[in-house]
Amino acid sequence: MNFELLVECYSGFRADERPLRFAFAAEPGAPQYDVEEVLDQWYGLGYQCFKVRASDGNIYILRHEQGEDRWRLDSFRRAGGSSGE
Repeated sequence: MNFELLVECYSGFRADERPLRFAFAAEPGAPQYDVEEVLDQWYGLGYQCFKVRASDGNIYILRHEQGEDRWRLDSFRRAGGSSGE
């Protein structure tokens, strides 16, 4: 799964501290999803991931590739259901 995202972030102590809302970059006029809750976050070599619950009730894992300053969707799970695309 490699969907590129447009992400608006809160920048406090540092830039891109946490995502506030996102949309799929490849879909012109795609709906925006507000981040209702950050459930988890972790770091890897050159990236940071956020597991979030969005305004549609679904769970998303958003990956920020820090060197390229790009966001993509790593994982998606429907509310109360199975894993999806």
